[in-house]
Amino acid sequence: MARPEVLREFRKSDAREVARWPTSSEDVRRWAGSDPGWPVDVSVFGRWHAEPDVRPYVLCDGEEPVGYGEVWIDEPEQEVELARIIVSPDRRGRGVGQRLVRLLLERASLVGLPDAFVRVVPENGSALACYRGAGFSPVSESEREEFNRGQPVDYVWMHYHLSTSASKC
Repeated sequence: MARPEVLREFRKSDAREVARWPTSSEDVRRWAGSDPGWPVDVSVFGRWHAEPDVRPYVLCDGEEPVGYGEVWIDEPEQEVELARIIVSPDRRGRGVGQRLVRLLLERASLVGLPDAFVRVVPENGSALACYRGAGFSPVSESEREEFNRGQPVDYVWMHYHLSTSASKC
């Protein structure tokens, strides 16, 4: 019988394992949206998690971490953003990312805000396919232009109505 995958809060002891998952500086840029350096120094998690509205999670297969992602809560904008999602290299291409995204959406829906967004570097086709498979759709061109003002990358932005998450997950 297969063990169920479980989403739990990130622990400091997860940092070393998750930091190993980006396999190149390009992989780091696609994951982090910036370049904290490669190989990734585990101290980056302390900086990221110091933000009060960041909720980091790890997807585990039994005790083994296989995915990482964050839920960013933005009360003033009445939305959440899923961010910094990455899957262990040996689990990629097996649906783990989509499962992780769906579980993050479940957690995000508990916040009570109506909308979730993700931003993706345009060349990250596997992430775009994962988000589409989890129910995200691209924002309008005018929203994309607005959201990208001041961003370091011309991201693809995608939207998910959280009120529908209970029926999808």
